[in-house]
Amino acid sequence: MILTGLICGALLGFVMQRGRFCLTGGFRDMYIAKDNRMFYALLIAIAVQSIGVFLLIDFGVFEYSAGSLPIVAVIVGSFIFGIGIIFAGGCATGTWYRAGEGLIGSWIALAGYMLMAAIMKTGVLLPLNQKIQSGSELPSNSIAGTFGVNHWFIIIPFAAIVLFIVYKQLSKPKVSIPLLKPKRTGLAHILFEKRWHPFVTATLVGVIAILAWPLSVATGRISGLGITTPSANILQYLTTGDNSFLNWGVFLVLGIFVGSFIAAKASNEFRFRMPDVKTGINSFVGGNLMGFGASIAGGCSIGNGLVMTAMMTWQGWIALAFMILGTWTASYFVFVRPRQKAKATKLQSVPTT
Repeated sequence: MILTGLICGALLGFVMQRGRFCLTGGFRDMYIAKDNRMFYALLIAIAVQSIGVFLLIDFGVFEYSAGSLPIVAVIVGSFIFGIGIIFAGGCATGTWYRAGEGLIGSWIALAGYMLMAAIMKTGVLLPLNQKIQSGSELPSNSIAGTFGVNHWFIIIPFAAIVLFIVYKQLSKPKVSIPLLKPKRTGLAHILFEKRWHPFVTATLVGVIAILAWPLSVATGRISGLGITTPSANILQYLTTGDNSFLNWGVFLVLGIFVGSFIAAKASNEFRFRMPDVKTGINSFVGGNLMGFGASIAGGCSIGNGLVMTAMMTWQGWIALAFMILGTWTASYFVFVRPRQKAKATKLQSVPTT
């Protein structure tokens, strides 16, 4: 049954690669380019997943408890994770699927990510991780539970807001972009050549996220999509040979790599790309920050930003906010400030008359 994780991951990797579903770029563009489309796409994926998963819960397919809220850990960890994904050049899932495209910088980021996550979860920094998480727990993590209402009183208004946003976005005048003559026809053109709309990609991601829950639960893992712990488990298995680290989540992240590789090869987008020294160092540092932050926060951009938000938990939405704040902070120092300095230097070098 754990092999279903490989299938689910392959679907996710394929869809994300073809749809260029990158939350790092999406969060960064909100700040730098004032472009919110990828953030709106994330909201679509959250809404689709939330409706589907809570229907499964209401029909008794599985039980779920939001647990407690380690609020300080979530805030600090998510902010650090947000900084890390800018330096790494991709979030947790984005790094996996870009590695499948042949991007060596993403391989370097993955190495740092897996290493630090393993150190935080079972290594020498485990006591620190546990201390931070247990030192600030609030009893209620469920938003509906906090207000004493049924979860549908939260989900339905949220879904309605998302539908309104989608309607407003799709109602805007379309800018015609000249396209090259298609080299393929039919399904092959749609799958491997046609440019995917981010909202279509997000809907597919939401459906796959729903599918992940019953498939994962069937193996005894009461969770949906998740990247950080499975990534750490891969390194732990490779270094110890302990088969207990091989679970549904491990096959999920391996499937993301496989699915992305298939999509990239079929669309002629696969090629090995070696980063320069500075980019390679930034990728490794960013990967370590990702592993450190996600371990403290209890989830990454997928575990918290997509799954825990869909479960309508405080953890998910607080984490999402501070991840975005972290990416904006890093984007300022990595992109905005250097441009401002370069512009100021250029102006100073212009001779005055």
